[in-house]
Amino acid sequence: MSAKTIDEYIAGFPANVQERLNHIRGIVHDNAPGAEEAMAYGIPTFRLNGNLVHFAGYKEHVGFYPAPSGIKAFDKQLSGYESAKGSVKFPLSEPLPVRLIAEIVKYRVGENILKA
Repeated sequence: MSAKTIDEYIAGFPANVQERLNHIRGIVHDNAPGAEEAMAYGIPTFRLNGNLVHFAGYKEHVGFYPAPSGIKAFDKQLSGYESAKGSVKFPLSEPLPVRLIAEIVKYRVGENILKA
């Protein structure tokens, strides 16, 4: 059964992954006032004039999906992480890059505001 809310989604993970997911959720809330929570593509999503960012839990990492533009804009800062066109993996074995996530969220907010 797939989760209908972000709370349900996060509750389905072990405590260490839940902690990371909740931390990312809080970072997004702090840096994207007015963004709405949703579930899209089966993962937690924040929307602000369209999709803002998504995030997801896995066994060894948390995934963060700030769209291809969010990855490209922070290419240098993300160089130490495994990433793809629109995603980055933050390993559970390393500290969560809180400031970097916050900066990416702010960047995406700016993009979505301009797009609107």
